[in-house]
Amino acid sequence: MRSSLLISGALAVPLLVLVAVGWGPLASLDRSVAEALHREAVAHPGLTHLHRVLSDWVWDPVTMRALAAATVVLLWWWRERRTALWVAGTTLLALGLQQAVKALVGRERPRWVDPVDSAMYAAFPSGHAMAATVTCGLLLWVLALHWRPEWRGWGTLAGVALVSVLGVGWTRVYLGVHWPSDVVGGWLLGWCCVAAAVLTYRWSERRRVPAGHRAAELDGSRMGGTR
Repeated sequence: MRSSLLISGALAVPLLVLVAVGWGPLASLDRSVAEALHREAVAHPGLTHLHRVLSDWVWDPVTMRALAAATVVLLWWWRERRTALWVAGTTLLALGLQQAVKALVGRERPRWVDPVDSAMYAAFPSGHAMAATVTCGLLLWVLALHWRPEWRGWGTLAGVALVSVLGVGWTRVYLGVHWPSDVVGGWLLGWCCVAAAVLTYRWSERRRVPAGHRAAELDGSRMGGTR
């Protein structure tokens, strides 16, 4: 997990800088891909409508954060309150990071004479891609804490999460409301948040366990001394 955090961070920071300075080759690539997909979206209204349903309802950030909120409630109900706070805190911190980067970069969204969808706020990073990455990553992590990877349904859930993360990124570019690099930035920053959350949780658990062992050993020695 540490290596994935370092790799995703090492990719996210240069991408952010290149977007912020308007690096020509990246802007040209973004434009060519976005224009090609926009032509497809205009030419196929039925498929475009499906993309809008997936993007605006199924994989919408509100839906994703509702899933995260439901997970927090369930964890709290099961008295796993540290994990619940970790999920809630990571979700909120990711949202704050997303809005801060949007304000810092201030990138304009694609503009079309014949738009098929619309969106608000700055373009980089994609809020849809980042929210899906954070939520799906956290949900898989919570499941991994309770069920072994050998569990029969694990592969199915992991597949659904992967399709959701990749799918929402595709829909945002296809609908012409994001540049491809916006989506990649959302994925990278979202995964940075998930990896950082998992690592800090593990670190906090390691700090708690030795104290518990010491207490158990102390109790055992006391009990042995009274016999």
